[in-house]
Amino acid sequence: MRIGVLTSGGDCPGLNAVIRSVVHRGLDVHGYEILGIEDGFLGLIEGRARVVGHDDVTGLLTLGGTVLGSARVHRDRVEWAVAHARELAAALGIDALIIIGGDGSLAAARKFGAAGLPVVGVPKTIDNDIAATDVSFGFDTAVHVATEAIDRLKTTAESHQRVLVVELMGRHTGWIAMTAGIAGGAHGILIPEKPFDIEAVARMIEERFARGKKFAIVAVAEGAVPLPGTLRFEHGGIDEFGHRTFGGIGNRLAEDLEDLLGTEARPVILGHTQRGGTPTAQDRVLATRFGWHAVEAVHRGAFGRFTALRDTRVELAPLEEAVARVKTVPPQRWMECESVL
Repeated sequence: MRIGVLTSGGDCPGLNAVIRSVVHRGLDVHGYEILGIEDGFLGLIEGRARVVGHDDVTGLLTLGGTVLGSARVHRDRVEWAVAHARELAAALGIDALIIIGGDGSLAAARKFGAAGLPVVGVPKTIDNDIAATDVSFGFDTAVHVATEAIDRLKTTAESHQRVLVVELMGRHTGWIAMTAGIAGGAHGILIPEKPFDIEAVARMIEERFARGKKFAIVAVAEGAVPLPGTLRFEHGGIDEFGHRTFGGIGNRLAEDLEDLLGTEARPVILGHTQRGGTPTAQDRVLATRFGWHAVEAVHRGAFGRFTALRDTRVELAPLEEAVARVKTVPPQRWMECESVL
């Protein structure tokens, strides 16, 4: 059997660990040939792939990014690929395909499966917003990077008596901002699930100043939004790939807080730093387990499913569950968060 594997969507710490695991389990245990498809769905469409063996995955466990590459593809091209799924698979000589990606990629995987291509999905997202799995690899690394940044920024904020607004990734959910904000001891946390009032944020900082603390750290998710009727701010429109664009909230918050407080406020946009670098031990282990179970799903013919962490077990769940809803921060978690700020 020949198994194709591709990585789709944004890069994420742990992708290479999945690829390595797929090769070791598929080749060593079952004797399958592993074909690495380059640049995600674009490589599938263009027929660009290479056989991946032991030498190709040596050292991948600790390496960030993806050695197979990834690329954004217009939705109409993906739809064309779905319609020609059997032909594309035959051209590459693959009997099954493992798709490693986020909610958009898993939605495409479901379509490929419905079109007759034997597919198994592996969820990845630093945002931790796929509801059908307790956690996805990449999240722990992103939180670790964000927490370390907040730790470092505290010293410079205190030294210069500044307000620092740290913008973190999280377009639709606030898991990174909330978790790193708590771990780093941020003094304010703003997430998409709970629209904020900038005047309330300013009052919180003023009360802190009144207690003799002349600096503050505000962690804000890039998708955070103001309450209607407060700060006038709108995120971007739709890009050429059909995705809503985000960004700018950190800059705007720092600017307005400086005006309201009369105190120097500066934005820090952490950006793609959260995606890069060496994955944490937790992400390496989870990614390895996901790769192991993805190969076993192929071996058993359990197609149309994806790997999901449930408690401490890795289970196979239907692909439709992966895209049924976005996992947002529930009110109870936010209440816990507020109690420690």
